[in-house]
Amino acid sequence: MLEATAMRTLSNLFYQRRTLTLLLMLTPPLLWFGVVYLGSLLTLLSQSVFVFDDMSMSVVTEFTTDNFANLLAPANMDIVLRTLGMAIAVTLAAVLIGFPMAWYMAHHASPTEKGFFYVGVMLPMWASYIVKAYAWTVLLAQGGVIYWVVNALGLQGVLQAVLSVPVIGGDTLATSNLGRFLVFTYIWLPFMVLPIQAAIERVPANLLLASGDLGARPFQTFRTVLWPLAFPGVVAGSIFTFSLTLGDYIIPQLVGPSGLYIGNMVYTMQGTIGNIPMAAAFTCVPIVLITIYLAMARRLGAFNAL
Repeated sequence: MLEATAMRTLSNLFYQRRTLTLLLMLTPPLLWFGVVYLGSLLTLLSQSVFVFDDMSMSVVTEFTTDNFANLLAPANMDIVLRTLGMAIAVTLAAVLIGFPMAWYMAHHASPTEKGFFYVGVMLPMWASYIVKAYAWTVLLAQGGVIYWVVNALGLQGVLQAVLSVPVIGGDTLATSNLGRFLVFTYIWLPFMVLPIQAAIERVPANLLLASGDLGARPFQTFRTVLWPLAFPGVVAGSIFTFSLTLGDYIIPQLVGPSGLYIGNMVYTMQGTIGNIPMAAAFTCVPIVLITIYLAMARRLGAFNAL
């Protein structure tokens, strides 16, 4: 009897004080997020203002800003710009490929076709990231499937011409920036298609019909009606493709030419050399870039499409 009374009193207390109930529910995950994730991240970032002694290979707790100044060195800036350029290229490619797919899924696909497209888009997400990355090294290698298709179509000369282009080319697809770009685009494409598809489905079909009835051509309807209303979904998807490419370090190790990315540099500095202050300084770069990008995305209403 006493236990039932106590439980009823406690239930009434939680029902009457919704703020207390919400606080008790959110406290455990917030503690986990704050202590484990933010705590470890802030601990790492705090190392960026310390000195690394090359002689003793140890961190000296002396305040310095040299680590951030070293980011402006040509070699380090090359790493930042290389990573940023790939992140932008992958994001633009994902938009160009993902928007038509999302449009067809939202407005033209039958229920059966839509289910097929959903499975096709989401199926790669069910496979291991490492497995997909290693599978692409086999596909892109000489003697792989892609080279077999190119040879069967008689396009060897075209492929060699593309691989001879500076910056994007290389000796083979597996050792070129083009191959690395293809792998990045394939792996992050689902993160672009789904937000765009959700945004397009929220665009009222009568607006598109009204645009056509008023004499607008298909491209005019796309430019003045569909694109502005679906753009928050595009930006929402770009958050994933941009940030995931910016912080990746496995694909640049497996595919593409030599040359570090930000993720590889952080791993090398911290895990191989032990220069944690410089690794922490490099960690600040994607954090700042993604923070700026998220602020821009928020102003464009992207979070409403997530």
